[in-house]
Amino acid sequence: MATHVDIRTFHAVSQSMDSLVNKNAGLYETGREGDSDLLQGLRVALVHDWLVNMRGGERVLESLCQRFPEAPIFTLLYKPGSVSAAISSHKIETSVLQNLPFAITKYRNYLPVFPLLAELSKVKDYDVVISTSHAVAKAMVKKDRDRRPLHICYIHTPMRYIWDRFDDYFGVAQVGYLASHCVYSPIAKLLQRYDKMTASRVDVFVANSRFVAGRVKCHYGRDAKVVAPPVEVQRFAHWPRRPEEWYLVVSALAPYKRVDHAILACASLGRELKIVGSGPEAENLKNIAREAGAKVEFLGFVEDQSLAEYYSRARALLFPGVEDFGIVPVEAIAAGCPVIAFAMGGILDSMTSGTAEFYSSDTSEGLRQAITNFEKRTFLEAELRDRAAAFAPEQFLRKFEAVLTQAVQGRYRTREA
Repeated sequence: MATHVDIRTFHAVSQSMDSLVNKNAGLYETGREGDSDLLQGLRVALVHDWLVNMRGGERVLESLCQRFPEAPIFTLLYKPGSVSAAISSHKIETSVLQNLPFAITKYRNYLPVFPLLAELSKVKDYDVVISTSHAVAKAMVKKDRDRRPLHICYIHTPMRYIWDRFDDYFGVAQVGYLASHCVYSPIAKLLQRYDKMTASRVDVFVANSRFVAGRVKCHYGRDAKVVAPPVEVQRFAHWPRRPEEWYLVVSALAPYKRVDHAILACASLGRELKIVGSGPEAENLKNIAREAGAKVEFLGFVEDQSLAEYYSRARALLFPGVEDFGIVPVEAIAAGCPVIAFAMGGILDSMTSGTAEFYSSDTSEGLRQAITNFEKRTFLEAELRDRAAAFAPEQFLRKFEAVLTQAVQGRYRTREA
């Protein structure tokens, strides 16, 4: 119980300090009169790693596309029909990867040559370049002698394949001992050097959470401002709350998502669990559920309307993994569904003690105890929905534009003086 209180106390203090820092830095100001005029007339280009689906990173790009409707998009690869009209309506420039064999479906196999592809696709001749990066997009900018263009990088994470989650993608369990140690490990070290070197091409880093800002500092030695990504909370905000006696997981079924913790915790308490999502761990998780005698329903992929219904009816969302930000919990509270979450990662930016039950032990037993604690509490639906509203797309654009305006002022007004 002492640990439970400590987590809440730490979170409350952390949130207060973060609010103070952001207020002082002016990150959450709407901007002074005339700031929008400052951005008008600037030639803006957008850079994204690849366009093959619509996930959290693409939602950020979509918001930027709406703000800068004339900006071209530079990317390594584009799969027609895979992104929203707000993105596909822009002029899209691709790299040579677009024409390589099986690139549309096997683009990650080209990881060793990503640096070469990025160097061959660098953007220049613009006033401002905004990259949204989790791989090499931040490297795709060519600076002139005056360090133009101004480069703002919205970073979802430093390249996870080579840093924090190498084992999840190229570890022994994934590719075998020889391939992991003799092939992928040397490649990862070379990519790490490239990743660090190209951080100097960025003028301002904007991280999607304090968790990612910490990784930017660790890997690149750079500070990053923090602006949470946009979440389509209105899709879930109007669903009536009708909680039932079962818990919900919404996640890709991958090892680092810790879905097995949710299964084992619910099994030990005799609670029913529904799992939305698919992935390579599906069969293994089904075996775990059978062996534990868990009451689990695997639902696979569901459409947005069905997902909103699950949020509205679940007793709570279980979130045992560590995410850079974590859009799913924000969607859940937008529908009035409280969260039970492992207290690490971006979840500490989005959730409060009024919207989530936190736990600190990264085990199924830790989650089991958190469920027990949760069932003794009462959550206010209005507080949940109000918190979610802070992450709406218009809030993202307001905060990001304040950072952008500040950077443009610093670059161009200083030169004029």
